[in-house]
Amino acid sequence: MKKQILLLSMLFAGISLVFAAPQEPVFTVVEKEQTPYLATLKELVSIESGSRDREGLDKISALIFNRLKALGGQVEFIEPGADMYRMHDTPDKPGRMVKAEFKGAGTKKILLIAHMDTVYLKGMLLKQPFRIDGDRAYGLGISDDKQGIALILHTLDVLKKTKFNEYGKITVLINGDEEISSPAARALLSKLGAENDVTFSCEASQAKSDRIALTTAGIAAVNLNITGKASHAGAAPELGRNALDELSFQIQQMRDLSDPKEGIKMNWTLATAGTNRNVIPSVAFATADVRVMKKDDFDVVEKKVLERTKTQQIPDTKVAVSFERRRPPLLTSPQSLQMAEYAKKVYAELGKDLVLGTVAAGGGTDAAFAAFNTQNAVIESMGVQGFGAHSNDDEYILINSITPRMYLLSRMIMDVSRNKVGAQN
Repeated sequence: MKKQILLLSMLFAGISLVFAAPQEPVFTVVEKEQTPYLATLKELVSIESGSRDREGLDKISALIFNRLKALGGQVEFIEPGADMYRMHDTPDKPGRMVKAEFKGAGTKKILLIAHMDTVYLKGMLLKQPFRIDGDRAYGLGISDDKQGIALILHTLDVLKKTKFNEYGKITVLINGDEEISSPAARALLSKLGAENDVTFSCEASQAKSDRIALTTAGIAAVNLNITGKASHAGAAPELGRNALDELSFQIQQMRDLSDPKEGIKMNWTLATAGTNRNVIPSVAFATADVRVMKKDDFDVVEKKVLERTKTQQIPDTKVAVSFERRRPPLLTSPQSLQMAEYAKKVYAELGKDLVLGTVAAGGGTDAAFAAFNTQNAVIESMGVQGFGAHSNDDEYILINSITPRMYLLSRMIMDVSRNKVGAQN
C-alpha cells in the first residue's frame, strides 16, 4: 500500500512538473537576455533624468528612441501640447514622450508603458553610480522606473528573436513626467488606453511581495494661498493682516474631511508663510494631500473644501483655493481581474506565486490614466521586483526577478495575441 501511495505521489508530482514547465523556446531566450538587460539598465541609470532636468530627459529619450527604432519600431518624439494639465508645480517644459509602434500579423492591440523621469536632483549620480552587490543592482531611478524601460526593450527583443508577430500592434509609450503627475502625458495615455485591448504598465513590483497591481488610489491636492497685509510685528501689528493666522484657521476647519469608510484621506503636508521674524506675514501657503478610491470622490472633497473656505477668520485677507486632480484611481475591472488570473497561471509555470493586488497600496499610477476611459484590462506593476523608490540612497532591483518578469510579460503578450486570454476587441 505504501508503495502504491509513493508511486501515486511521484506520478502526481510528475504531472505537476509537466504543467508547471515554462514554454520553450521563450524561456531559454528570456534567460539569455538577463546579462544584456543589466547592461541596458546600467546605461539608463547612468543618465540623470530628473523630472525638471530637460537636458537629461532629452538625452535619455534619445537613447530610448534609438533602441526602439533598432528593434524595428516606427518611433516618434511627442512634445507636451496644448492639452497639458497644469498644476502648481508643473515645469514650463516637461519632458517629451517617446512613442513606438510595432505592427504584426494579428488583430490584438497591446500597450506597454513606463517612464524615464526620476525624483532625483542633478549631480547625485556622481556619488551613486550603478553597481551590483550580490542579487541586487543599485542605482538612482533603477526601480522607479528604469527597470521598466529595460524590461520593455528586452521583451520586444525576445519577441523579435523568437520571430513572434501574431499581435496586431504593440504600442510603447515612455513618458518623462510621471513623477510630477504626468501633466503632459495623461491625455495621450487615456487615449491609447481606450484604443488598446490591454495595457501593461511596467512599474516595479515590490521586493517583499511578488505582486501585480489592479487597484491604486486616486491622488489630488488642495492648495491654499492666503494674502494678508504686512506690518511691523512689534511697533504696529494691529495695522497688519496676518496671513499665517488665517492659514492656521483654514487648516483647522478642514481637519475632518477624511472619510475612512469611503477611502477618502485628506492630510495637510506642506506650509510656508512670511518673510521675516519681525514682520506680520502678508502671504501664506499650504498644500493638502488627498487620496480617493472613486473618481466621484474628487468632486465630494472639492465641494467641501470650497464650502469651508467661504468662512474666514481675519477680515481683509484673501483666501484663494485650487483643487488639482493629480491622478485618478485605478479600479479592478472584470477584464483586468481575468487577465491577472491568467498571468498568475503563467507565473506558476516557473514555480512562482503571483500575488494579485486588488487593494490599493501606496501611490498612484499612470496606468490609471490608461484605464480612465475604458474597461479593458489594465495591469500595473509588471516590472521586476524593486525597493527604495524615492529613497535617495537605497534604491535597487532584485536580479533574480529579471527572468521571471520578462518571461511573464513576453508570455502575456503572446497569449493575448493568440486570444488565449479575455482581452476585449
